[in-house]
Amino acid sequence: MRTLQSLVAVGLIVGITTKHATADEPGPQLVEVTVGNDVGDFRGDDGRVLQAAVDYVARLGGGTIRVGPGRFLMRNSLILSDNIQILGTPGRTVLVNCDAHQSKLSSSGGTNERQVTVDEPDGFRIGDGVMVQDDKSMYGFTVTQATITARLDKHTFQISVPLVRDYFATRNARVTSGFPVVAARNAKNIAIEGLTIDGNSDNMQYLTGCRGGGIYLFECENVTVRSCHVHNYNGDGISFQTTQHVTIRDCICEGNTGVGLHPGCGTEHAVVRGTRCTNNKGDGLFLCWRVKHCIFEGNDLSDNQRHGISIGMKDSDNEFRDNTVSSNSLTGVFFRKQPAANGAHRNVFEANRILDNGVSVKIEGEHHELVFRENRIGYTTAPAEKQVAIQAGDGAAKLEADNNEFINVNPK
Repeated sequence: MRTLQSLVAVGLIVGITTKHATADEPGPQLVEVTVGNDVGDFRGDDGRVLQAAVDYVARLGGGTIRVGPGRFLMRNSLILSDNIQILGTPGRTVLVNCDAHQSKLSSSGGTNERQVTVDEPDGFRIGDGVMVQDDKSMYGFTVTQATITARLDKHTFQISVPLVRDYFATRNARVTSGFPVVAARNAKNIAIEGLTIDGNSDNMQYLTGCRGGGIYLFECENVTVRSCHVHNYNGDGISFQTTQHVTIRDCICEGNTGVGLHPGCGTEHAVVRGTRCTNNKGDGLFLCWRVKHCIFEGNDLSDNQRHGISIGMKDSDNEFRDNTVSSNSLTGVFFRKQPAANGAHRNVFEANRILDNGVSVKIEGEHHELVFRENRIGYTTAPAEKQVAIQAGDGAAKLEADNNEFINVNPK
């Protein structure tokens, strides 16, 4: 790895300036650096220059990285640390996913092993982000997402984390380029703003949303993602797992092969406002497991190929207000089938526009104390066959529906 001195020597870092306290600006001031393709304190056109800037600022305890217009080719995630604020130029700072390389494992990989041996090594480089999987373990947290840290011999690479499963050659075990484009893990007090993520999905393999996304947060606290545009990612647009106090504002997630937004695995106290999730092959908004005490307000969740909003296992005590949920292929709002012990209870839907979806609202399983209040639900043009606004099974106990406007549908 290059040292700070060597980066200065080759011109990747020039003229770092630190904002100091002044009479007009009392108190401690954190470092602020700039990054650009041809101008800035850090200069380059790939993910390494972005990571160098983040690591420099993180070593000083945090600060701001301002990234100018330009395109940056990513072969691994840009990993953010505590107290980092990264500010791009909206619509003009573009992080582009590389083309994927894939190889079968030459021998099976075992749980907790920190190396992989592959048939075709030449497409991989030290520093690449990869995923390890087989045909049985290829979704959720069964996928290992790691960084190649060393080459041990012609066909064997050391990886940054132990394998989380056994991956068998008889089940098509493989290593593939695959990583979140921007990621934070076990970090807090982060701001991500004004970045465009081009996922290059035609040339990149699918990465499950539990392990990645165009922007991915895991076990993080106090994170704001604002005015970011994630498109064409082979997976989920923005995924945040096991987080506290995440705010997503004024973002766009479109044309991704997974879902647009994916909060999950114990995420609490998130706020999602003013965000558009459209034309994704999955759901617009997918609440996974144990998403609680969150607010989803003023969003556009439309024209997705599955559900506008999908909610299920223990996703309770959330509020959905003033959202547009329209023209989704399957359902506008879908409650997945769960027993009462795992139900999504006490969710409130208020003043939303749930229009022109395959089915407006469908409640499967045992979900209790749901409130639908002052929503517009139905179809702007009468469907050929009469539809029901809220399809609720017998397990939907204590359902409250007040002052809704039903358009070309039967209430229930």
